[in-house]
Formats: sequence, structure tokens, C-alpha cells
Amino acid sequence: MSVLQTLQERSNNTCELCTTIEDLSQYTLPPSLNENVDNSVLVCKTCLDQIEGNVDMDANHWRCLNDCMWNEHVAVQILSWRMLQRLRNEGWPKDLLDMMYLDDEALALARATGEHEDEASKIIHRDSNGVILEHGDSVVLIKDLKVKGSSMVAKQGTAVRNIRLDHENAEYIEGKVEGQNIVIITKFVKKT
Repeated sequence: MSVLQTLQERSNNTCELCTTIEDLSQYTLPPSLNENVDNSVLVCKTCLDQIEGNVDMDANHWRCLNDCMWNEHVAVQILSWRMLQRLRNEGWPKDLLDMMYLDDEALALARATGEHEDEASKIIHRDSNGVILEHGDSVVLIKDLKVKGSSMVAKQGTAVRNIRLDHENAEYIEGKVEGQNIVIITKFVKKT
């Protein structure tokens, strides 16, 4: 059975957020790399358009979060938490967030997209072309870099896989070059 069919079965062919029965589709929670039942939710077009930012948020539509935040499926709980975070300036979502409980693993997944951070305080890492870098990305050095504190020179064209972001400075990432962990300035890399 496909992921979509499983989602339809578990939700009785209704949106797992607002319980609408029309225009349903599968939504895979970012930053998931593969689709499976554990990281997907069945949503209607109205919810999907607002989740993806295609239309303005209608706070009254999301009153349904009061019910779906208690759903037994963790993916629905995570998506509910993220939407409540987006709406937290409305007032009522703060009360729901105070009541909501996610275990540590689910909370870490929920926070992976940064919904809980204010726009002004988000640190966004960008490569030399302005492309947004994320934890786990691969980059290529665009020039030779002298590594401070060693005699090593990281050569242009060197691939750095599985980078880590510095959560305090948007200009720094970390990665392994020739088996050594180094800090790299983002303006000297290009995302692959």
C-alpha cells in the first residue's frame, strides 16, 4: 500500500488538520528526505496553500489546531506545533502551545524548520551565490583557503560533505577537510 493510501485509511479520507473531505493530498514534513507514513500528513488544499505560504494565513481557519494537536500521529502533532508557532502573535495559539506536549525527539523535528524563531532573529547561512545552506548539505570550496593554526591549505574544488551550521554566526560553517574539522567562511563555498 502506498503512503497516500495509508494516510487516507488512517484519516478516514479527511484532512488530518481541519477534517475537510475535498482536495486532499499528501504533505511530507520538511526537512524529510524520503516520504513515509511517519513524516507525512493528509491535508486539504486550503491547509496546504497556507502551510506552503502560497496564500495569506487565515487565523480563523487554524482554530482546528485545538483538536488536531492531540492527534495520535506524531507528524500531525509536529505540523500542528509549527502552525501554532506561525500564528503565535494572534494570542490564542500561545495558550495552545503552553498546553501542547511533544517528546524531545518530536520537538527537535518540529524545530528543524525554525518556525519557533522570530524572523528577525533567524540566522540564515548563504553560500557565495546566495543559496541557503542547511545542516547536512555538501559544498565545494571556490578558492584555496589557508587553515589557521596549521600548515594545511584547503584547495579550490575540495568537496565538504555533511556541513554543520554555526548557530551564532551566519558567516561560519563547519566541515571536514582532509580528515580535519575546520570552520569555513560561507562566502568561500558553493552549494552542490
